[in-house]
Amino acid sequence: MNIQTVPSVLAPPQPRSLAEVGISIIMMRDILLKTMFRTNLDLVTSLGRALCLPSTLTQELVDMARGQKLLQATGTLHATSGNEMGYQLTDGGKARALDALAQSEYYGAMPIPLEAYKEQVKRQSVRNIKLSRTELLKGMGHLILPEDLIDNLGPAVTSGRSILMYGPPGNGKSSISNGIRDALGDKIYVPRALEYAGQVITVYDPIVHSAAEESVDDPNAIRRSSARFDNRYVYCERPTVITGGELSLEMLDLTYNPTARTYQAPLQLKSTGGIFIVDDLGRQAEPPQKLVNRWIVPLEESRDILALQSGEKFTVPFDTLVIFSTNFHPNEIFDGAALRRIFFKIKIDGPNQENFLKIFAMVARKRKMPLDETAMIHLLKVKYPTIDNNFANYQPVFLIDQMIAICEFENMPYHMTPALIDKAWGNMFVRDESILR
Repeated sequence: MNIQTVPSVLAPPQPRSLAEVGISIIMMRDILLKTMFRTNLDLVTSLGRALCLPSTLTQELVDMARGQKLLQATGTLHATSGNEMGYQLTDGGKARALDALAQSEYYGAMPIPLEAYKEQVKRQSVRNIKLSRTELLKGMGHLILPEDLIDNLGPAVTSGRSILMYGPPGNGKSSISNGIRDALGDKIYVPRALEYAGQVITVYDPIVHSAAEESVDDPNAIRRSSARFDNRYVYCERPTVITGGELSLEMLDLTYNPTARTYQAPLQLKSTGGIFIVDDLGRQAEPPQKLVNRWIVPLEESRDILALQSGEKFTVPFDTLVIFSTNFHPNEIFDGAALRRIFFKIKIDGPNQENFLKIFAMVARKRKMPLDETAMIHLLKVKYPTIDNNFANYQPVFLIDQMIAICEFENMPYHMTPALIDKAWGNMFVRDESILR
């Protein structure tokens, strides 16, 4: 019997005091003032949502700023908002907000101290996941794979260590990577922003992170929900970052925005708790050896080293299942030391004839293309021997889509014939010949 082995992730608790927010009181006050200046919000509940703090703590910040004569009550109650008192910046508050904006344009959600985030990463580590065979097969459900592939992939994924998948192009390495992502299944908490040495690093990225739900503070609730969590995090599917030929070493460093005077997290930090897929390794401008050298410390020590504009270096968690995918043989692009750092090496070959026919039939059914025995015999007995029967997973889709395109152009019902097979085959390969220029 297969048992669901993915553990539930412990949620980061809501801060119960300003001290538990974990950043300096001055930084919190300035973010409050900047948020009011930039958004014109004037109610504690709406400011709490913007700052991602409970209303009680937001009220404390407002009261503190009032005591410093940076805020004042407007003197009006908002009947549509539970008779809340409105607040506005004083002249001194506006001056302080502008001064704070000159130092950093960041406003909104209070950032999470890096040290606190490190503890949350441990609670939701990708290495805590122990997938069963059933769960991994479910993630791969749309793929027809060799029988022994799951035997090799299972331990690799469960270990949370790095994986190198290599083999001829067009055999589903990218699809398998995506299937691994789908098999993970659970959710984690992604910080909106981190704080280190007074600097803000934005992490949550809607392009990378798929939000599941938020915890909203309801000041009118009689009893707090047990499901409530620190809203400075976003509850997300485990993230997946996919890069290809565009990957460069610069994309693995902090990105500084000189206008906003804030930092954006690099790709590997955004993928914390999830998967980082480096597709088409060997197609980047940087040599593969150089790219992997950048990962040596993170892969071995589960920590990465980043640097601020000042040159100060600091460590962040590296809790990511890294999947390298390449069409090159590993010995062509790596030295022995680099290969030792990649824990699992899995060759992804093309299908045998039996699996090729299963894929062909599955694609034909999805595309509503009737199978024809004469055309299939022609394909297997006449065409494939010309390429030494080297089957690839991409070929059924290519051939069937080619025949569909011809049928649609000729205004004919979908069908396959040896002649259509020949035309489709002619577009799958380019004949070797000299071209006069």
